[in-house]
Amino acid sequence: MATSVLIADDDPSISRALRFLMQSEGHDVRTVSDGEQALAAIRSQPPDLVLLDVMMPRGNGYEVCRTLRANPFYDEVRIVMLTAKGGEADQRVGLELGADAYISKPFAIGDVVSCVKDVLAHRRRRAAPAGATRRPEAGTPGL
Repeated sequence: MATSVLIADDDPSISRALRFLMQSEGHDVRTVSDGEQALAAIRSQPPDLVLLDVMMPRGNGYEVCRTLRANPFYDEVRIVMLTAKGGEADQRVGLELGADAYISKPFAIGDVVSCVKDVLAHRRRRAAPAGATRRPEAGTPGL
């Protein structure tokens, strides 16, 4: 069974390049262009990994990451932030919110492939944040 990857990036050229790259690596790929679409896509079919841009309209990547990590149902979804905000403080924020990795734009294709392989090879073992919600009944995760 192929690994599923959701690409959430509002730059169409980056999104197309990442889609092509992830498909060439054998992943099933979906793309969205804003935070609300990302949460809706994850709610309807949780991916194994999200390539998540920080600066997107209608819900930035930090908000999406925070929302996912607040719900234990999504603990196994891996998050790799891809962003032009590459400062040490920005990276720290992303990792503290629960991202599994952080890659600064512009990035090398090989770095993305390597990072995705590494992140997928390791199961998430972080505890859910205090006050996290449980998955509601009737199959609708609380995002």
